[in-house]
Amino acid sequence: MTLQSILENHIKKAVLELFSAELPVVEFQATRKEFSGDITVVIFGMLRHVKGNPQVIGEKIGAYLQTEVNEVKAFNVIKGFLNLEIEDTYYVSFLNGIKNDLNFGFVEPDQHDAVMVEYSSPNTNKPLHLGHIRNNLLGYSVAEIIKASGKKVYKTQIINDRGIHICKSMLAWQRFGNGETPESTGLKGDKLVGNYYVKFDQVYKKEVQNLIAQGKTEDEAKKEAPILVDAQKMLLKWEAGDAETVFLWKTMNQWVYNGFEVTYKNLGVDFDSYYYESETYLLGKEFVSEGLKSGVFYKKEDGSVWCDLTPDGLDEKIVLRSDGTAVYMTQDIGTAIQRIKDHPDVSGMVYTVGNEQDYHFKVLFLILKKLGFEWAKNLFHLSYGMVDLPSGKMKSREGTVVDADDLIEEMATTAAEISEELGKLEGYSQQERQQLYKTIGLGALKYYILKVDPKKRILFDPKESIDFQGNTGPFIQYTYARIQSILRKAELNSSFIENDIVLHEKEKELLKQLELFPEIIQSSAQQYSPALVANYSYDLVKAFNTFYQNVSILGADLETEKAFRVQLSHTVGNTIKNACMLLGIEVPDRM
Repeated sequence: MTLQSILENHIKKAVLELFSAELPVVEFQATRKEFSGDITVVIFGMLRHVKGNPQVIGEKIGAYLQTEVNEVKAFNVIKGFLNLEIEDTYYVSFLNGIKNDLNFGFVEPDQHDAVMVEYSSPNTNKPLHLGHIRNNLLGYSVAEIIKASGKKVYKTQIINDRGIHICKSMLAWQRFGNGETPESTGLKGDKLVGNYYVKFDQVYKKEVQNLIAQGKTEDEAKKEAPILVDAQKMLLKWEAGDAETVFLWKTMNQWVYNGFEVTYKNLGVDFDSYYYESETYLLGKEFVSEGLKSGVFYKKEDGSVWCDLTPDGLDEKIVLRSDGTAVYMTQDIGTAIQRIKDHPDVSGMVYTVGNEQDYHFKVLFLILKKLGFEWAKNLFHLSYGMVDLPSGKMKSREGTVVDADDLIEEMATTAAEISEELGKLEGYSQQERQQLYKTIGLGALKYYILKVDPKKRILFDPKESIDFQGNTGPFIQYTYARIQSILRKAELNSSFIENDIVLHEKEKELLKQLELFPEIIQSSAQQYSPALVANYSYDLVKAFNTFYQNVSILGADLETEKAFRVQLSHTVGNTIKNACMLLGIEVPDRM
């Protein structure tokens, strides 16, 4: 049992005995630094159930706890806040209970309660960029955190592999590619295809300008540009199953998939399943028919099918065009239903998609509820803000995006430059150095992005992220490496620690921080926010460094003190590693 649950049980009992009142919940908070105590009970929240002076209520509950609860050593009441001082024996016992648990904080997943997390979901006409990096890191981390909180998790994505934007790359390659391939150019397939997406846009803009010069209006020119007209014809051929077009589509898409896999591996993310828009875009049509019968949808005079969401504060939404073709909403309805069919144990889904799609997901979730799917109440849109660079916004078709592979490489290069300046790598082989630079660079990138609340926009500064001081990935990695250095010099004793140890104030603070980890995982899973785990890691690392600076570990006066502090350091190191693992960050043994 956690300290809070022990205290909550006794406080409820105290209130019942002292005031003949039942307390539904007890509110706790950390004790402010200027007051003595380890945990604080908020008395004001009780006043709805217990009548009286908060000071007097606090004094009576405090006296009861000090008498009845072994863990409570002393108490004080300040302005309606009951500050409790906890016995050292509780914290020593807590460390004894977790010191050999390598999975401290994690709950074994329930195999019958699964969640599906969708992330990445790129287009197959260009490489992954900085925006995709935030998406992938968020989705992957949320999946790992939900798994650690006790649920089975499926990681998935839907790949946008059809449509006019795909045909633009295909047509440009057909016209200007001279048969080049990833093998003949040495380029990753996604980069090669992306180059032709940019090429299409360049040609298109020239053709639009030529048509305007010939007297066309801008709108006319944009619609009539020959290369766009040809791309639209190619899309019709694809939809009709034209063999040559489909072969080209499959070939170029495979180039892109091969390129994506390299990026995913470098980024350290993975997937359990893939869905393809070309296979799912017709899926929702049968449910539109069902919805028409049940009155969820209605048909307009032109034959198009709509859902009226105005009573729910939204608008009317089209789900089928007048010619019977599907729209994005139709596809997303079908894909969601198909995923539950494929994985009957899934009770909810998380969609990691940028905040420009907030409205789309409100509508999607509402329609699925109206169609009568019970699991629709457990759908969540993990909406996140964009990532900007100091140089400004990114545009794929103009070729001004920050390529994901280039950024990963740049992070490793920046890590190398800073590490060389600090001069701490004596005795490392060149191969070890390169691996370490990659680990530090990726750790910096991931931490910088994940420590921010997903809803907030990020201005990403690579240099700032690779700082070995402050709230950064490298600072956390460096502390972990420092702990491993201590453990290499010391002999780790995993036997039982006697409870009569008197704790140093900094040891106690560190143990209090450690005790929060399981609760942080649960809160982070409930809020779909890796930022809670990231910032917890920083707080834990700060607490360890304060302990390290104030308490001698290997030079302790007594062997029992030394054994305790080494064991405490080991457990902190393991918790840092577990927290970083949830963020997809590796921690090196040496730095």
